[in-house]
Amino acid sequence: MNTTVNEIEYIKEMLPQLSEVALHEAKDFIQYILEKQKKRKAFEESVLKAEKETPIRFKSVEDAVNAVFDET
Repeated sequence: MNTTVNEIEYIKEMLPQLSEVALHEAKDFIQYILEKQKKRKAFEESVLKAEKETPIRFKSVEDAVNAVFDET
């Protein structure tokens, strides 16, 4: 936790030194990272949810293929 606080403070100290264009680029990059993090978390949650579901088992490959076509 202390490392994170120190890193945030260091970044805050650097921001005023950036040009307006560079500051805009930094903001865009941070937004990109946040969106990527949000998507990863949603993916991880969906995987964990799927892992909790009862697996579907078929007697044969033909039964599985038929199930897919019946669903569509």
